[in-house]
Amino acid sequence: MGGGSWTRDSFKSYSSARGMSVDSRGAISGDYTAQEMFRQRRIAPELDPQNVIRECCDSEEHPNTKPVILALDVTGSMGGASVKVAKELNVIMTDLYEKVKDVEFLIMGIGDLAYDNAPIQASQFESDIRIAEQLDKIYFEGGGGGNSYESYTAAWYFGLRHCKLDCWKRGEKGIIITLGDEPLNPYLPKSALANVTGNKLQWDVETEELYKQVVDKYEVYHLAVDDKETSYKWREREIKTTFGKYLDENHLKVVNMDNLASTIAGIITETEKNVLSRIANTDENGEISW
Repeated sequence: MGGGSWTRDSFKSYSSARGMSVDSRGAISGDYTAQEMFRQRRIAPELDPQNVIRECCDSEEHPNTKPVILALDVTGSMGGASVKVAKELNVIMTDLYEKVKDVEFLIMGIGDLAYDNAPIQASQFESDIRIAEQLDKIYFEGGGGGNSYESYTAAWYFGLRHCKLDCWKRGEKGIIITLGDEPLNPYLPKSALANVTGNKLQWDVETEELYKQVVDKYEVYHLAVDDKETSYKWREREIKTTFGKYLDENHLKVVNMDNLASTIAGIITETEKNVLSRIANTDENGEISW
């Protein structure tokens, strides 16, 4: 997995085959609901997280892979934001590939482990039009529950337990970006998590302990979506309080529909700049100074 590179023409052809047109910016034009954009009506076998390992491996074509896990909240209030990502994907990827040649995306759908049928969906890591193909296979369940949060840290857990990244061998981190409008969940319930992933667990996975582990392997970001279709406004304080326990203002960003795509691209390019800066600070023995 992960071969090939993104091109505007491949996205235009792919969108045309789906009956959608692309505007001058490269984005899908027209108005679509989440159900129209995401046509899957149950979890796709390709995205089933049960007993899988997703790999982001270096190759001759992509010798310095930059793995990105982009996890979309696919509960009811997040339809508009997920559609925006799908429509703007070509703009995001075209901009990225001008600056970061070896970026590879794993697309996730995140729901609520306590209530939803498909609370975790996870694609392969890809670097070409297959990113769009797998995004389109996301099942927009539109669920969620009455616990005032979704299972955002499932993306952290999956990134640690179900991914193998070659960038770790180079002393570099992957990137996890979650996107949603609810507070951070305090834990992942062991029984539901085990049922979905196939892992044997003795205890619930507490967010505090999980965070301590994930930041060793990933740069972790959350985009809190502030839009009229979301519940952000009336949960703003709780969202900032719960995520703010772990993420500073550079890693917890409030976005709207106008800056969503540019923020995603900006996170990845800025992270890459920081990596290159660290590599440039090499000591006399040729070891990287972190």
